[in-house]
Amino acid sequence: MNIRIAVLLFVAPWPAGAPAQVFQPARPVEIVVHNAPGGGSDLLARFISALVEKERLLPVRTLVHNRPGGGSALAMAYMAEKRGETHSIALFTSAWMMTPILSPEVAAGFNDMTPIARLVLESAVIAVKADSPYRTLQDFIEAAKKEPGKLKQAGGSVQTRGNFVRLILQRATGARWVYISFPGGGERTAAVLGGHVQLLVAEPHEVSEYVRNGSLRVIAQITEKRLPAFADVPTLREAGYNVHSDPTIRGVVAPPGTARNVAAYWEEVFARMVKTDAWRRYLEENQFEDGFQRGDALVKSSAEFVARMRAMVQDAGLKVYR
Repeated sequence: MNIRIAVLLFVAPWPAGAPAQVFQPARPVEIVVHNAPGGGSDLLARFISALVEKERLLPVRTLVHNRPGGGSALAMAYMAEKRGETHSIALFTSAWMMTPILSPEVAAGFNDMTPIARLVLESAVIAVKADSPYRTLQDFIEAAKKEPGKLKQAGGSVQTRGNFVRLILQRATGARWVYISFPGGGERTAAVLGGHVQLLVAEPHEVSEYVRNGSLRVIAQITEKRLPAFADVPTLREAGYNVHSDPTIRGVVAPPGTARNVAAYWEEVFARMVKTDAWRRYLEENQFEDGFQRGDALVKSSAEFVARMRAMVQDAGLKVYR
C-alpha cells in the first residue's frame, strides 16, 4: 500500500485543484502594439512600461515593440507566432476584434489570443484645425455635399471607428469625403495641422495638447455624454446625427496557448497596476473611463461588443466575413 501511494504521488504531483507552479518573468518583457509611435496604443504602452517600473510591479524591464500594418493584422500575426511565449504581451484595441470580421485574409484575431485584462474604455472626438472655416460638424458636412470627394479625413486603419462613423454619416447625409489612413496618431495630427486634411477623428489624449495650445478645435464628440474636458462641444446625437458611439476598448492579451499560471500572473500584475494613484491620475488626465475586467468577464463583454460593432459596420454598408 505504501509503495502504491508513493507511485501515485510521483506520477501525479499536482492533484486536481492544486495551484499551478508559480511563474515570474526572468528576462525583459516585450509589449507589442499595432500602431506606429504616437498612436493611442503606443502612448498607452509607454505609460504602462514606465508605470510598472516605477511601481516595481515587475522584476524585469519592459520594451515597447511597434508592429504597425494591416489594421492590426501584422501585430496579431506576430503574436500568433509567439504561441506559448511567456515574455510577450500585447495591447489590443477594438481593431483586433473588427479586422478579422472585415478582412477575410486575416488569419489571427483577438479570439485566438489569451485574454488578460481590459483596461480602459475610450471615447473619441472630431477635430479640425483651429483656423478652419468649419465651426460645427454640420458646416463640414454641408461643404462636403457641395464638393463631393474634395475634403479629407485623417484616421487610423479603415477597420476603426473613425471610418465607420464617416461611412454612416455619408449614408445619412449624402455627403462625400475621402478617408486617408495613417499608421500613427502623430502623423494624423500633423496632416491636419499642415492643412493636408480637413478633419480628424482621434482619441482625446492624442489631441488635448493641441486643443490647449490653440492649434486644433474640437467640433463634435463620439460619445454618449460630453467629456468634462469638452463640456461645450456637442455629442454626435446632440448635433443631430444618430450614430452608434461605443467606446474603443483597450486592454492586454498574451499569445495563444499561454499557460494558466502565466496568464494568472499577468492578470494580477494589471489588477495591481489599476489600483495605483498614478494610474487613476492618468485616466482622469486623458479622459479615459475605467473599464478594468479580467477573466470570464472580459470574454463575455468582448463578445457583446463584437456583436454591436458588427451591426454598426453593416449599417455602414460594409461586408462582414465572420
